[in-house]
Amino acid sequence: MTVAGIVLRACTLAAACGMALAPMWAKKPVRVLVWSERTEPAEIYPDGINGAIAAMLNQEKDIRATAASLQDADQGLSEDLLAASDVLVAFGHRCHRVVSDESAGRVVRHVELNGMGYLPLHSSSGARAFQRIMSRLAERQGKPLDGIPGQWAAVRNEGLPCAIHVLEPKHPIAKGVLDFVVPRSESYLDPFRAPVPDLKVFDADQGLLWEFGRGKVFYLQQGHETYPVYLQPEIQLILRNAVRFLASR
Repeated sequence: MTVAGIVLRACTLAAACGMALAPMWAKKPVRVLVWSERTEPAEIYPDGINGAIAAMLNQEKDIRATAASLQDADQGLSEDLLAASDVLVAFGHRCHRVVSDESAGRVVRHVELNGMGYLPLHSSSGARAFQRIMSRLAERQGKPLDGIPGQWAAVRNEGLPCAIHVLEPKHPIAKGVLDFVVPRSESYLDPFRAPVPDLKVFDADQGLLWEFGRGKVFYLQQGHETYPVYLQPEIQLILRNAVRFLASR
């Protein structure tokens, strides 16, 4: 029997049995672990930033997102959870030092060796995992960082508007994204203590991309727990695009 005949017979049998036969070429969904400390105010994010982003991502047919937090077993960054994730989206703010060396080390290892994508958000520039990755990348570039990796020159939390300009409109992370304004924002001021990125997707260090071992790291500067930035359509589009890109090999 020919291959076409075999496929036709399988489809006929499935239909006769009332089964929905998925296309043989169907791609597996992108598995995303969305993590946050859950110190964000409930009046802004009732289900946490992790819950809000996971719910948004789960509206996409090709994405399966799971929310985890610092209060979960192994701080929500267990070996099993990370091994079952194509991308880690992480928001941290007040509890960077609470995250253990072991938890941070697992994240770094899964990005570098297993190819897991890593999307740290806003104040996650101070996360231990992000700092370790930035330090190692700088050393590999032959330009070790002077001072604390991921540190900004200053922070301005006045709730002012922030304009986001797309530098790389043809990049997958910027697909469909036009220049826009975040109405209320906490801004970080350069210089940013980090290695030279492989690509700046958005201006003013708003979106930076690095290759790290087998994985990719995209840092999105925008966001703050006291402003509903992650509910803004343009930011959500960037997150969806970034998750898909970081999961690609």
